[in-house]
Amino acid sequence: MIVIVGPSGAGKDTLMDYAAAQLSGRPGFHFTRRVITRSCDAGGENHDAVSMHEFNQLEDAGAFAVSWQAHGLKYGIPAAVYRHLEAGDVVIANGSRSALPHFGTAFSRLKVVNIVARPDVLARRLEQRGRESRDDILRRLERSSLAVAGDFDVTTVDNSGAIEDAGKTIMQVLQQSAGSSQP
Repeated sequence: MIVIVGPSGAGKDTLMDYAAAQLSGRPGFHFTRRVITRSCDAGGENHDAVSMHEFNQLEDAGAFAVSWQAHGLKYGIPAAVYRHLEAGDVVIANGSRSALPHFGTAFSRLKVVNIVARPDVLARRLEQRGRESRDDILRRLERSSLAVAGDFDVTTVDNSGAIEDAGKTIMQVLQQSAGSSQP
């Protein structure tokens, strides 16, 4: 299991889309869609949108391998990922640094890819989204850490430059994981 984490604006979705395009048609790789209590038209990643009530029902029914709450939303990784892992696939999911302990409990073999970018790049990308004022963005950046806390197998990828540069590193991680995905 590979979980992609990093601060808002680091380019997690962009890099996951890049890797998915590079691996299109290749068996053995599964990019899972998160279930989120956010509207599909809210922007950002392609996800399965559900209401808070629906999410709670799914969670109670054991539909998630991992679930967590952040920024007033709930997020879930469907339990169907276990079937892909059992088949030997490399499963890639968009996660959260705060949820890594949950991922560590749910998956015995976990690789964390921490996407980072320089603060000026993060600020520019967040401004382009238009969801926060410049002052809010600067406050967010001041209080955020780019590090991953805990004892995890982490590869940090700097996505401050061209997507192809960070994409090359992501592809190397995925290829290495494919070579070691057999139990």
